[in-house]
Amino acid sequence: MSSSPICTPQQSTGGTFEHLGRITRQLHEAMTQLGLDQSLHAIAQEFPDARDRLSHVGHMTEAAATKVLNLVDGGQPDCQAFKARSQDFAAQAQALGQSSSAGSAAAALLAQGSAFGHAATQFAENQSLLLTEIMMTQDFQDLSGQVIKKVIDIISETEKQLLELLMHSAPEHLAAVALPKAELAGPQVPEKALKQGDVDDLLASLGF
Repeated sequence: MSSSPICTPQQSTGGTFEHLGRITRQLHEAMTQLGLDQSLHAIAQEFPDARDRLSHVGHMTEAAATKVLNLVDGGQPDCQAFKARSQDFAAQAQALGQSSSAGSAAAALLAQGSAFGHAATQFAENQSLLLTEIMMTQDFQDLSGQVIKKVIDIISETEKQLLELLMHSAPEHLAAVALPKAELAGPQVPEKALKQGDVDDLLASLGF
């Protein structure tokens, strides 16, 4: 009984690279015929900006939440001070209006002042509760910030894995040439995104 041929690690890696290259070529030609290459080019241009834009949204959200919290902290002391003064005014007006020395007209005016003082006290209390509620609802920033950070991490990891896949799949002599270029290129920017001709040249240089 004959045994199956054993593939060496080099043959296995080479086979993976050949297969990946053929699939890439077929996919690229199919999308070119369908007119999707321009769409992919646009995506390639926008993809490097996605992480920075998302990070910007996260920073803006955090800044907005911080500003709201600072405004709430600034408004609370005023509400508490207004509440205390209104309570004192209401109590004094009520006491003076009930004294025997106050005339009927003065007593009526003091009664109105006392009622206003109580209303102002309640208003200040309501505003204080409202500010507290606003402050408590800012926890959305923590949740949205976590989600945005997670998406940024996923984008970064996907980008890293794709680069590693290309480097590990390429033959040693091509990887040796590509590695210094990848290190010098730095982050991809829209102006440096591969165009259709670049993709054709790259595939042709790899034998596909």
